[in-house]
Amino acid sequence: MSETAVVTLEDVSHVAELANLELTADELPHMQHNLNAILGYIAQLNELDTTGVPPMAQVGEMLGSEVHVHGETLRPDAIKPSLDRAAVMASAPETDGKFFKVPKVIER
Repeated sequence: MSETAVVTLEDVSHVAELANLELTADELPHMQHNLNAILGYIAQLNELDTTGVPPMAQVGEMLGSEVHVHGETLRPDAIKPSLDRAAVMASAPETDGKFFKVPKVIER
């Protein structure tokens, strides 16, 4: 296995803060272990020889003719008229005329 980056407890704390997660002191080492294990698996995948394997840009190409057999085709990307803003805002509980007003739900 190739060398992988090691996630420190400080890294875990920083990422938890960015994600607005409250991890206990007992959870930090467990999360550190899990993140390092994930990076180890990624390092193993990076060692695979993918020569001759074409890059996959669109999953739809892989579905092939089976898509049409089951009727699961992708809809055409067509421009359609949107809802009338005034009508939508008229039915909103609170609005400034242009946007919906909602209560703040995340406090830091």
